Amino acid sequence: MFKSGRFVADHVDAPRDDQIQPNGVDLTLAAVFEQVEPGRIGRDGKTIGDREEREPTDDVYRLDPGGYVVQYGDRIRIPEGHVGFLYPRSSLLRNSCMLDTAVWDAGYEGRGEGLLEVYEPVELEHGARIAQLVLAEAAHEETYEGSYQRENLD
Repeated sequence: MFKSGRFVADHVDAPRDDQIQPNGVDLTLAAVFEQVEPGRIGRDGKTIGDREEREPTDDVYRLDPGGYVVQYGDRIRIPEGHVGFLYPRSSLLRNSCMLDTAVWDAGYEGRGEGLLEVYEPVELEHGARIAQLVLAEAAHEETYEGSYQRENLD
């Protein structure tokens, strides 16, 4: 069963009132990166390719078609007994953009990242709401302790 937006808000650090939705919490845009070197995913591990951060102009990212890594501005904690799913806000979809994300396991804490696919030029303001986090109850035996634990919390 999916939890209410108020429940999700308890697991996001200080969301604004406009971020809290009936069934989740909107996450905001903190940074945009372009990958400039190849990465590698193998059977024995992974290497993330080098990235360059895009700088906004007047607090606005002007993005041409392509793929970008976005960092969310909100620190989240996926509580025990739950799993997190992140979906693009419909405003992105209506502007020919897609946000690809992965499952967030119980125990994850950090400011996550996603893949923003841009099909037509778009402008995104720093701090704009771009995704919605929802939490569902989940049975599991362990909690997340992987390499992305506490990411982007520096």
